Amino acid sequence: MKTLEEIAKIRSKKRQELDLRVNKGFNGREKHILVCQGTGCTSSKSPEILETFKTLVKENNIENVRVIKTGCFGLCAKGPIVIIRPEDTFYAMVKPEDCKEIIEKHILNGEIVTRLLCKDIDGSKVNNLDELTFYKKQKRIALKNCGVINPEDIDEYIAFDGYLALEKVLTSMNQEEVIDIIKASRTSWTWRSRFSNRKKMGVN
Repeated sequence: MKTLEEIAKIRSKKRQELDLRVNKGFNGREKHILVCQGTGCTSSKSPEILETFKTLVKENNIENVRVIKTGCFGLCAKGPIVIIRPEDTFYAMVKPEDCKEIIEKHILNGEIVTRLLCKDIDGSKVNNLDELTFYKKQKRIALKNCGVINPEDIDEYIAFDGYLALEKVLTSMNQEEVIDIIKASRTSWTWRSRFSNRKKMGVN
């Protein structure tokens, strides 16, 4: 990659390829098995789960399924976490020996493995990550792509707007505008930090 045009081509092509990661209405046969490789899940054998899925996909000659490592989903207590896209089915506390059942039932036969669905705080099972009480009121900003992309694949980062801010700085802003944004950002962060600390101390 040497030009903005090259980055734009990668973003457009790769984003279409990865649309099923964020579009539940995706119309196609391909599925992606996303396996968390965050610290918590890794300590509970998620690397073994990742490799087991890859082996099973290869052994069963499944051509329309990709196994992807992702960053942390943010729910380490429920790890290892596996999510099947585009349907966004959320499996929790998965073990390496569960991989075969997920492949046979979910991937090959379209049947959800209900025993592996995550339980909410009231004991009910949820099918999607966003249905959890823990997530309903959250909106990720800096970490919005964790659990969506492979953090070791630069093209996937670009596909989900990686380097877009840099592109804007280089093509449509002057030096003073960039400096002003950085100053405003620091002022905003300082105000929020002070306000948060005052609330913690009970100061109005």
